[in-house]
Amino acid sequence: MLNACTQSSQTPAVGGGSILTGKSEPGLSLSDAGNFFGSSTGGLPINALLWRASLDIVSTIPIDDVDTYGGTIITEWYSLVDSPNERIKMTFFVLDLELRSDAIRVQVYVQRRENGAWVDSGTDSALGRKLEELVLTRAREIRAAGATETDN
Repeated sequence: MLNACTQSSQTPAVGGGSILTGKSEPGLSLSDAGNFFGSSTGGLPINALLWRASLDIVSTIPIDDVDTYGGTIITEWYSLVDSPNERIKMTFFVLDLELRSDAIRVQVYVQRRENGAWVDSGTDSALGRKLEELVLTRAREIRAAGATETDN
């Protein structure tokens, strides 16, 4: 009986193909995933200068979550010393591969303490725009510093 199990009438699959689907054409390999979004950013689907500038701007506030491939940075809730009854949480979105003003968006969520509990107060769009401008300025500084370093 064991002898019969060792002899198989099936021939092993040769070449590329999917074991899961049975199709003969090869699928997407993990090595291809890095090139899926373009190779100009080293595999990142976002602008590296805006990403680095966003991290620089938010570096003084504790970070809750970072998604490099999604292009998002989320901070923890943060209160300034001079306003202990208000706190903010920021989300930075790097939206494009190009260094443009519409490639960065910052949402600032605000909460206020009422009767000992934190209550949502909406968003602060003015602060969000200021942070976007800071990120763009910092990204330009990083780009200029890189150009200067390569000129030497």
